[in-house]
Amino acid sequence: VFAFKIAGAKAAQGASLDQVAEVTERALDNIRTMGVALSPVTLPAVGKPTFTIGDDEMEIGMGIHGEPGIKREKLHTADEIAERMTKAILDDMNLEKGSKLAVMLNSLGATPLEELMILYNKIFDILKEKEIEVYKVYAGEFATSMEMTGASLTFFNLADKELVELLDASAQTPFFKQLPK
Repeated sequence: VFAFKIAGAKAAQGASLDQVAEVTERALDNIRTMGVALSPVTLPAVGKPTFTIGDDEMEIGMGIHGEPGIKREKLHTADEIAERMTKAILDDMNLEKGSKLAVMLNSLGATPLEELMILYNKIFDILKEKEIEVYKVYAGEFATSMEMTGASLTFFNLADKELVELLDASAQTPFFKQLPK
């Protein structure tokens, strides 16, 4: 979602295709995401869940369309899940103190906003402890799958002024709206 946002904002400025591609690649180099599923996705064409998972299990690192994750394990608390996703992403990003992040907490389709906020509370505490600035938070349904319970967490390192400006630009699409800052 962040990459589409950056590409769209750059294109709206009248940039060339090469310029849009360059800034989008730069954004992608600074974006990491991880998801956890508590229930499977149901594809309309198939009419049944794409996989089965126990009521006491979770799938770590699964894909938005039900692709297998990196591990299936017993269900953990919301704080433990938030810690796990945050640590995995931060370990891959090697951020310095004072880094500025946009954070997206995405419902996979059946997770309500209230539950996302429980996860975000712990994520914010971890980032604050590590002295990483949360510049902007997006929480809600941005990329979903039918009936899938779970969340994806995305960090976007706003490594330069242009990425911040493009992220802040207004957007008006059927699935993503943002007023100018």
